[in-house]
Amino acid sequence: MEAFQYKGNELFCEDVPVARLAEEFGTPLWVYSQAKFLSEFNAIRDAFAALDPVICYSVKSNSNISLLKLLGDAGSSFDVVSGGELFRVQQAGAETSKVIFAGVGKTDAEIRYGLEADILMFNVESEPELDAISAVAKSMGKVARVALRLNPDIDAKTHSKTTTGKKGNKFGMDIERHNALAAKVLKDDHLELRGIHMHLGSPILTTEPYEEAAKKALEVVTELRKQGHQTNWVNLGGGFGLSYRGSEAPPASEYAKVILPYIQEAKCRLALEPGRSICGNAGVLLGRVIFTKREGGKRFIIQDAAMNDLVRPAMYGSFHKIWPVKPTVAAPSDFEAAEIPGCEPADVVGPICESGDTFATGRALPPVERGDLLATFSAGAYGTVMSSNYNSRPRGAEVLVDGNKARLIRKRETLEDLIAAERV
Repeated sequence: MEAFQYKGNELFCEDVPVARLAEEFGTPLWVYSQAKFLSEFNAIRDAFAALDPVICYSVKSNSNISLLKLLGDAGSSFDVVSGGELFRVQQAGAETSKVIFAGVGKTDAEIRYGLEADILMFNVESEPELDAISAVAKSMGKVARVALRLNPDIDAKTHSKTTTGKKGNKFGMDIERHNALAAKVLKDDHLELRGIHMHLGSPILTTEPYEEAAKKALEVVTELRKQGHQTNWVNLGGGFGLSYRGSEAPPASEYAKVILPYIQEAKCRLALEPGRSICGNAGVLLGRVIFTKREGGKRFIIQDAAMNDLVRPAMYGSFHKIWPVKPTVAAPSDFEAAEIPGCEPADVVGPICESGDTFATGRALPPVERGDLLATFSAGAYGTVMSSNYNSRPRGAEVLVDGNKARLIRKRETLEDLIAAERV
């Protein structure tokens, strides 16, 4: 489904004109579509239904507790990478018995928290972590359920800052060590080996890396069982691609086609940890034009949404579609076209005192004036969760739209909020 569409030359989220939301809640403003969140989650669940998977939404992609509750009520579980994310899941009212705790640097306090919450399993990323989990479990008189995160050395052809499955990445343990690691778990009265975990990075726009990972997972599981291990879970992580430009990402059903046969042959339960593919296209960031100017032979559009709100363009050089909320020119099919009738190149920038505070460079855009609204699309993932108060800027509000209704799910920060935790 398309959550955001232009109707009568005005952008709507489902049945609500987003300009109305900007007037009510101010800008910068995050607007999410409830229907889009649910349709993307359901598409993954349905694609892998033959295996009755545990789908653990990746909390790090967007952790607003209203959105977590929405997905939890729809049947999602959760992948967390910190004690804070586990706390958010609990505050959203979710059942923690299917939560998976990932992350390369879990503290003893976080391990204890996970054991107290009776989570499904820890994804173990190093041998010292395995020792730490055992020690904490022993101190509590518990048995910790674990999956070994193995690095399959697969190049998923994704961004260098988000690749996780190649040798030399900080994540996981060399796949060649699985026998020794599993033997260590088997000897430990305070550890139970549930399965193996592989995560390749994000976003992944082809199915081949998943097929290769699933094949390696089958080989590992088969070998471990021959040695007497009851390995019943395969977790292939997340990383399913998102179409930022058009339709570059395959649907969930295409990933399922290459994964299902190997997991079925392994006779394992399947866990997945999707995040971006569920929430990315379910959100836009609205900014209001403060000024326009022409200097150095260039047109600049300066808006009140900035890199402290959405850091992805500055951090990753990422592409996001950008278009006025009430344009004088119809939205194009190709937002990257060098020339669009009625448009001219512009740099879309924020007010932060950094040249890196740039959302787009030389982008063909129609005329805009002070006070006009711009929409930055595909902003539902890694937006608010990576936002900051840089330049002492209060973070924007978040609104969830359901049909023709909208509700505030995070209030706009105030100047007082900026210093609430500080002391003189």
